[in-house]
Amino acid sequence: MIFKNSSEAKTSFLKSYSSSIILIVSITIGSVIGLVMKEKAIILKPLGDIFLNLLFTIVVPLVFFSIASTVAKMTDMKRLGKIIGWMLVVFIVTGTIAAVIMLIGVKIYPPASATDITFNQPVNIEKISFGEQIVKTLTVSDFKELFSKSNMFALILFSFMIGLATSIVGTPAKAFAQFLASGNEVMTKAIGFVMLYAPIGLGAYFAYLIGIFGPQLFGSYFHAMMLYYPLALAYFVIVFSFYAWLAGGLKAIRIFWTNILPPALTAWGTGSGLATLPVNLQAAEKIGIPQDVREVVVNIGASVHSDGSALAAVMKMSLLFGIFGIPFSGMQTFLSVIVVALLCGTIISGIPSGGMLGELLIITVFGFPIEAMPIITMLGTLVDPPATMVNVVGDNACGMLVARVMNGPKWMDV
Repeated sequence: MIFKNSSEAKTSFLKSYSSSIILIVSITIGSVIGLVMKEKAIILKPLGDIFLNLLFTIVVPLVFFSIASTVAKMTDMKRLGKIIGWMLVVFIVTGTIAAVIMLIGVKIYPPASATDITFNQPVNIEKISFGEQIVKTLTVSDFKELFSKSNMFALILFSFMIGLATSIVGTPAKAFAQFLASGNEVMTKAIGFVMLYAPIGLGAYFAYLIGIFGPQLFGSYFHAMMLYYPLALAYFVIVFSFYAWLAGGLKAIRIFWTNILPPALTAWGTGSGLATLPVNLQAAEKIGIPQDVREVVVNIGASVHSDGSALAAVMKMSLLFGIFGIPFSGMQTFLSVIVVALLCGTIISGIPSGGMLGELLIITVFGFPIEAMPIITMLGTLVDPPATMVNVVGDNACGMLVARVMNGPKWMDV
């Protein structure tokens, strides 16, 4: 009987973690191939690009159908308002916690203490007013532009509007509501097809990343990365475990870690929150986050919630303060840093290398010369893998917290 129980436990473990184990093995193999092949590993990049493009292709219809169908099914608009309200509270609180943790980190281990950087990289920045930025973020000028991943927030608002209109119309829109629900089911199944290719795609992408960019890890930015990588990983393990515990105790921690590694590894490999969104929604469903909560929090979080970016923003500011000989001290400075980090964590998009606006915000708020732009741009690129991972997993952790508030302590048992 003892052997039977042991065998059943082993089978249960392999069933729970099989997808994560396969991804870890494929990424490890890819990394070794990258170390061996070095620059020649670029020939494997197309295999990784195929996976990335498949994810980007599915993300637009996925966001539309998941949000629109969820809102369309909701007859209790008061609950929807509560979900959005608590989501914003949780996003702000977790973003602030991330900024404060990195603030403590840079005071203990200043990233600029061993940095040697020159200002010879040209930077081209499109000048745009605040009003124009708001318009471009919230809307598009033509319907067809909604089908671009570059306009995700406009797509989210449009999806909400369509779902809300469907819900209000009621019976006459029953067929359309069914179409939205069916579309959501189809997109969910399509995600499963794409993930069958994930071991090959991620393995190839990691081989390319390690082969081409590995040497940069030992350059001028090594000191800063020695702070960010361990701190981001500690945040990933410790803080997210704490959030899961707040959401549902030890049971929630176990369910969280059983399902979160596939989106975490996908985020690390692709460097894109939007590309990881389909995998993250799948993980949220397996964790048991209620559909209305996960469709709202995880979808919106992919565009407007970035704990990893908040961590990176504080480190970038500390680095620039040190390089330009400005004292990084005082309550007013610290509060400004936290506020800017929160803003950076909400305006960074899920597209790779999409943090230019946040970096421009850092420079303009504190009055750094434009030559500082390439410094933090390069640093942002080097810390992008763990930052994206924290961004993505943070959306799921926040979804669990919102589920705890909305559905009570027994939300996982429903």
